[in-house]
Amino acid sequence: MIRVLENEFYYLDNFQRVLDWITQRYADLLDGEERAFIEAFAGLPRPAQALFVRMVMRKGSLFRASKMNYPEIGCPVAAAQALLPTGWIVADPVLGIDALFELLVKPEIVDAFALKAPLKAARKDEQLEALRGQHAEPRPFSAWYAGCPDTVWTIQVKPLCDRLRLVFFGNLHQDWTEFVLADLGLFRFEQVEFSEASRGFRSRRDIEHYLQLHACRERFYELEPGCEAFREVLQAVLQDVPRHGFDNDWLDSRREKLLFAIGQQFEKDKDWETAHAVYAGCRFPGARSRAMRVLEKDEKFDQAYALFCAAEQAPESEAERQHLLRIGPRLARKLGHAKVKARKAPPPARLDLNLPRISTGPGGEWRVEGVVLEHLHRDEAPVFYVENTLANTLFGLLCWPAVFAAIPGAFFHPFHRGPADLYSPDFHQRRAREFGACLARLDDGSHVEAILATWEEKAGIQSPFVAWDYLDRAILETALHCIPAAHLKLWCQRILQDVKDNRTGFPDLIQFFPAEARYEMIEVKGPGDRLQDNQLRWIEYCREHGMPVTVCYLQWQEAA
Repeated sequence: MIRVLENEFYYLDNFQRVLDWITQRYADLLDGEERAFIEAFAGLPRPAQALFVRMVMRKGSLFRASKMNYPEIGCPVAAAQALLPTGWIVADPVLGIDALFELLVKPEIVDAFALKAPLKAARKDEQLEALRGQHAEPRPFSAWYAGCPDTVWTIQVKPLCDRLRLVFFGNLHQDWTEFVLADLGLFRFEQVEFSEASRGFRSRRDIEHYLQLHACRERFYELEPGCEAFREVLQAVLQDVPRHGFDNDWLDSRREKLLFAIGQQFEKDKDWETAHAVYAGCRFPGARSRAMRVLEKDEKFDQAYALFCAAEQAPESEAERQHLLRIGPRLARKLGHAKVKARKAPPPARLDLNLPRISTGPGGEWRVEGVVLEHLHRDEAPVFYVENTLANTLFGLLCWPAVFAAIPGAFFHPFHRGPADLYSPDFHQRRAREFGACLARLDDGSHVEAILATWEEKAGIQSPFVAWDYLDRAILETALHCIPAAHLKLWCQRILQDVKDNRTGFPDLIQFFPAEARYEMIEVKGPGDRLQDNQLRWIEYCREHGMPVTVCYLQWQEAA
């Protein structure tokens, strides 16, 4: 149920909540500017505080008084008087013509520049293009538009406020709307007890390193392949990524992930040497496999084979093991080694269908999964499109106490959708006792009661596993009746082996046979489609452990 916010200063209270939280838990990490800001903010009149927070939470850095019309604040010009001496905002800022055009509407531009026909009737972008060359020098807003009765401010300390937001959330992708969505009841979060050790940042250097990585990441994702000086800019970004590891696991993981993405971009650009150098110095999962691949593409087969032999001794994951089975025979053949026969897993059960096209999606789309579902569905053997949602939801509900265990460093603010170390290699190990207790319920038969109780008790609370909007209790009850506890335990154990990779790749459909207390998983492939690697790994795992899975290949019937 969505609640109505009755507190008109809700945004100010939320901002103050962040400042109080930071002061209580991170005071030793703040610099002098940040401490001075928090202290000075507390001494401002309430209207001035509210106006400032409204500016912080809105996009951009330029604001017109006429657009800051909030009843609880009153006159924005009066409220701003207490802010101006702080230097946090500046009145009548110096602007370039592009920024000016962002502030003004078309009639104001015509008035400010006394435009005549035909430019007066031109589009706003055409007016800007025509005027830009004549007005290259920035000037105060009042000098641009002397007749305007409005007041303009620019906020100077948004970077400081972003740093405070970063300290609170531990990231820059969450923002102030988290509070509003929670207050409205749109998002609910699990309440986890925070220990003294539960801090996202443990030193000031952690904050500086995060900001450095974030700046590199922003530059990297703004880069357009094929643009002028692409390689030079990409090299510059790579040079700016810190070369050392951090004394902070999740910061290290961010660094390695960025390096992996940069390596992939060099690989796409066919710069094999640089791509290999990046991969070789990267610990992100999959980097070693990509290093082998670029060495092969660069025809450095000896180096690629040496890396293959090292990886074969201790594969880092199922994904790498799968890659080794493919690349090993190729490299051996190119080097003239004894022929190595590639191991092929026995094919899964196969179902071939030839069906007419029927619309099963919005806009008359022909979704192959929907067509197969309708063809196979029977009242006594219902079929559901679940893909990754069912297995993850059952895992998330059964293992809720373990996933949300108050492990130091896993939760450090009230708006976590899941633990910060969810994809860390030691995610399971750090909670081995808690996960052991949850999975033991599958041995004594108490898992059904536990899963359904959590479904009711935690309904709607954010979770990295539970798909509240896609499943209902009836599907869960049917699944728990038809899926043996031993099979569900195997699913959970494999997810825990590698949460990032193994939470995906499940078959599209599941068919239940309640009268026989059994089920069948069905992966659907349309014309020309093939099984993806993560799907192949799940299918092989199911085959090895006697879990029923079929691959359905659909062909469309030719129109008569």
